[in-house]
Amino acid sequence: MPLRVRYHECDGQGVVFNAHYLAYVDMAAFEVEKALFGSHRDFLATGLDLVVAESNLRYHAPCRFDDELVVSAFLTHLGSTSLIFDHEIRRGALLTTEARVRYVFVDQKTFRPRQPPDEVRDRYLPFLPTPEHA
Repeated sequence: MPLRVRYHECDGQGVVFNAHYLAYVDMAAFEVEKALFGSHRDFLATGLDLVVAESNLRYHAPCRFDDELVVSAFLTHLGSTSLIFDHEIRRGALLTTEARVRYVFVDQKTFRPRQPPDEVRDRYLPFLPTPEHA
């Protein structure tokens, strides 16, 4: 997902404020959902929602106002009620940030973890790394 850093996302040091990197990753996650299901609304029609259970970021290089970035998402785990995406944020070829986010499938009404039906799992399965690429 391409994006350009906006002025208000930067702190007094002129660097993207740390919390915005999670927003970038969240935006990319919605793009994945859109690609797999058509829209967030279509995903919600399954009776599920996704919540963040854990997130970790590693900063390699600062991003600044007007930088052109690309956020990539890689599905690395699909469990019975959770999935993990590893994200990369790059400015050109330079890796600026890595993020790992674990999401949990939850029932929309109870917000309790819930196994997704096969038709939902089947949308994610083709994007898991093969054993030789794991």
